[in-house]
Amino acid sequence: MSDGNIARNTAQATLQEVNAQTINEAGKVLAVHLSYRSRAEQRGRVPANPSYFMKASSSLALTGGTVERPAGTELLAFEGEIALVIGTAARRVSVEDAWSHVGFVTASNDLGVYDIKYADKGSNIRSKSGDGFTPFGPALLPAAEINPDALRIRTWVNGETVQDDTTAGLIFSFARIVADLSQLMTLQPGDVILTGTPAGSSVIVPGDVVEVEVSDEAAGLSTGRLTTTVIQGEQGFASFGNTPKITDQDRIDAFGSEEAAGLAPAVTGKSALTDEVKAKLLSVATATISGALRKRGLNNVSVDGLLATKPGQKVIGTARTLRYVPNREDLFKSHGGGYNAQKQIIDAVGPGEILVMEARGEKGSGTLGDILAMRAQVRGAEAIITDGGVRDLSEVAALDIPTFYNGAHPAVLGRKHVPWDTDVTVACGGTTIQPGDIIVADDNGILVIPPALAAEIADEVVEQERRDAFVFEMVKEGHKIDGLFPMNADWLAKYQQWVAEGNGA
Repeated sequence: MSDGNIARNTAQATLQEVNAQTINEAGKVLAVHLSYRSRAEQRGRVPANPSYFMKASSSLALTGGTVERPAGTELLAFEGEIALVIGTAARRVSVEDAWSHVGFVTASNDLGVYDIKYADKGSNIRSKSGDGFTPFGPALLPAAEINPDALRIRTWVNGETVQDDTTAGLIFSFARIVADLSQLMTLQPGDVILTGTPAGSSVIVPGDVVEVEVSDEAAGLSTGRLTTTVIQGEQGFASFGNTPKITDQDRIDAFGSEEAAGLAPAVTGKSALTDEVKAKLLSVATATISGALRKRGLNNVSVDGLLATKPGQKVIGTARTLRYVPNREDLFKSHGGGYNAQKQIIDAVGPGEILVMEARGEKGSGTLGDILAMRAQVRGAEAIITDGGVRDLSEVAALDIPTFYNGAHPAVLGRKHVPWDTDVTVACGGTTIQPGDIIVADDNGILVIPPALAAEIADEVVEQERRDAFVFEMVKEGHKIDGLFPMNADWLAKYQQWVAEGNGA
């Protein structure tokens, strides 16, 4: 290794020697903020491109050690990650060539103290750079001998599996990350890239033992378990610098969820749309639901002016969103090609979810075609809603998944649109839709239900539908509207007797 490069052949060196050499030569430790779909779904956002932060190289630590939780803090969190060790210098390398510059792959633990994160203003420099905050090893797997698209990452806390994912769940490939970083800086031999953590990271306390392992099961290769024990530090933060401070959001981010953080979970679409609520909402007309929403002062909760590819079919689900902005050639060049926001959300939408696209009512370009619609169908999505145009309309209409659209157009989205961001609040068909809102759609319209109101509205509309059925029958029998619609006291008593006799169930 006299030439400064990290050699691929480790046969002449012991594991300890190689790890020590790697740490000594690590000029930079670079880390990806968000790269696994499972983590993105947990955080409620899918980035269009990777973003990064740096950790001090002094945070690297050999396997089998301990890490201190600083005195006065409580939110030390683990993140099991796959670490790349650069083998040969990389500057402005292509995605196709990037992997050849990686020397080794190993396990790492991207530890951080959320109590001080506020002071970093997004850089993570102090919260993530404590001594021992990047355990590393134990074995270095030669990059040339593994498949980067088929690696498994697992983490255990006190022997219990808390993270288990594969690189098939990555939003950004390792090669893309290396190539992207090399655009502005030379990646030197020994530099370490932490490639992000899957869902499941959380807070650890003194006495906890965290283990991380990376394996290529097809190749029969494993790093072994990287073991770190948490101990309580005795030295706190001095008053001449920022001192620990925690918000509820810090707790949520550190623990991974409101429930895990011990905070009352917010009502979300998925938690609110229980099987019982779903069945009730599907059993009634959208007009009845609209009336219940209007009684609560919600008059602008309908998506208007759209056509349906599946007339007669009613759908319900929670919203995932995609926002298009008006096309501008330079922005389309940077955001429209490759694995753009449109493709990312299509790959992320799943069962129980409805993809809602904001296209500003612009019909002069397609926002969806048959291939992407098929992908959403294969993913198990309930429906697609766009207030823009649809390409390949006959093919899209032939699919099982219902699509609600504003018209047909043969042009690709680049004529009028740039796919910009996902899982954000959007405007579609004249109303506002937030990620997680409950959507009910059929021939009569498309309605948006705030999750916090779903259960009470479901109960109310079932009762209202039964009352409407009673009134309809009475009118059919020849009774006058006056006093019946709405029901006065006499008619209400007759209605209650009608229900008691088993009608309207």
